[in-house]
Amino acid sequence: MTMAGPELAHQLTPLAVLLPLGVAFLLLALSHWLPPRTADVTALVIALGLMVLCGWLGAESWHGPIVHWFGGWTPPVSGKPDVMLGIAFSVDPASAAVAAFCALLFAGSFVFAWGYFDKVHAHFHVLMLLFLAAMIGFCLTRDVFNLFVWFELMGIAAFALTAYPLGKSSLEGAFNFTIANALGSFLMLAGVGLLYARTGTLDFVTMGRIIASLPPDPVIAGGFCLVATALLTKAAIVPFNMWLSDAHAVAPSPVSVIFSGVMVSLGLFGLLKLVAIVFAGDPRVMMLVHIGLFWLGVATAVVGGLMAWAQRHLKRLLAFSTISHLGVMLIAVASVSAIGTEGFLVYLVGHGLVKGALFMIAGVLLARFNSVDEIELYGEGRSIWPAGIAMGVAGLLLGGLPWGLLHDATDSVHAGSHGLAGVVAIVAGTALTGAAVLRATARIFLRWSGVPGVERVAPTEREREKGDRPLWLMLLPCAVMLAIALLPADLAESFVHRAATGLVARAIPHAGGGTQAAAITFALTILIPAASLLRHRPTRRLARVAAHVETAPFYGLHVLHSGRVTDYVVWMMVGLAVLAGWLKFG
Repeated sequence: MTMAGPELAHQLTPLAVLLPLGVAFLLLALSHWLPPRTADVTALVIALGLMVLCGWLGAESWHGPIVHWFGGWTPPVSGKPDVMLGIAFSVDPASAAVAAFCALLFAGSFVFAWGYFDKVHAHFHVLMLLFLAAMIGFCLTRDVFNLFVWFELMGIAAFALTAYPLGKSSLEGAFNFTIANALGSFLMLAGVGLLYARTGTLDFVTMGRIIASLPPDPVIAGGFCLVATALLTKAAIVPFNMWLSDAHAVAPSPVSVIFSGVMVSLGLFGLLKLVAIVFAGDPRVMMLVHIGLFWLGVATAVVGGLMAWAQRHLKRLLAFSTISHLGVMLIAVASVSAIGTEGFLVYLVGHGLVKGALFMIAGVLLARFNSVDEIELYGEGRSIWPAGIAMGVAGLLLGGLPWGLLHDATDSVHAGSHGLAGVVAIVAGTALTGAAVLRATARIFLRWSGVPGVERVAPTEREREKGDRPLWLMLLPCAVMLAIALLPADLAESFVHRAATGLVARAIPHAGGGTQAAAITFALTILIPAASLLRHRPTRRLARVAAHVETAPFYGLHVLHSGRVTDYVVWMMVGLAVLAGWLKFG
């Protein structure tokens, strides 16, 4: 007799993390005796299989969450309604869809990395499978302490992958990454301890019910503040963002695809789930989310966009672009509305696809020319013009092309935002990041270039990546990801709506749209790089003064991003103080 769909889904849920963990162990143990390409094939098959499994689990959870209690430790075991002795995974459409998207990006990264590490015995694939297991566990858990556990496993795997080349720059970037994220982990563990001390449970749903029944409590507020700081650090939100550009600039390109494509976005997804399920009944926390996190999102979108425009090193440019778009996503999260959550979920997927494709193109340039400096690569890309077409399309999508997932998601984020400030930040961040990518595309592939402006003094460095891989193989996953990003969100409208309302069922949808803002954004995306590429050297006194005025704020931003981890820790403490101060006086 066969099991019904929901029962089978309940039994198979643990495979989402047990499968990559088990295969990683086997690869590590047997890699010295396996044929050379076994690790590549195995990792790719596992990633595709997990994508299918998580997608199917999401479909099965359509009529309600699938909850799996490990070891049979279900709530009735304790005999008390508010005492949970077991650990559970809860599969809802949103969590399963994000987990499936993680697996899709990993599959694309494995294809792109085919042959990247010929002389390494599957260590890269082992770390990547551990990384994938941690992400899926982070998406599916409904236990606050295990959210920390998966958060920590993600950090360990990401640190090792950042330092994988073992060069000086990669070790420095990994060190900055490790210090910032380890400090975030300590804060998260402290916050979990405070929440457990006050509620006596770690289960999302039970904790949310208890918090809703309590009067405003400083211990609950402090716990949220610490956990939110950790997740905002993972998501590289201003002022917790300093580590990201250092790590992304030096990590291997297949790893950067995962970092920018989905890892940092998971920080905001985890925050959204906690806000919607655990803290929705605490008015003080919700006020911080609606107002405080909204303004952090505004600052992140603008600062990230400005810093992206001021870069010449393509991987740093893309890293700051990621920061800017995470600010847009935080604006969506801060709305805690059905329409805002829909926008966030689609934006997460659309941005991850486009950014993953762009990091693959950066990897192609590194493999062919040993550089990703847009000024040094002037005109060099004409011999690999298909990569130029892909980069141009990705830049247009990033900058508000009125078609595809990102455009539809941005309309929803506009509809859920808090008025003019949110609209201006979204327009500025989107236009600046798209314009920066188009400027680099025109220089590298079309030999269009005026006199360099603020990007001329930006940091850069020489890098190398394995260059004997076929161009078509590196561009294949890039093309597939861009093709998916060009699809309209309407194709999955009912699923996205169900996923969003499953998370924020109590929220009231906002009305409105962002059609006019979208048109302004796309126009600026075209006009800004056009003006830059037509720039002449300032010879007259007034022109020189104007050039100095233009560069002054960018110089200040470069100084803040000093590369010194001590400065980054100070800014993290400033951000924590801001959140705590808002809870106290806001």
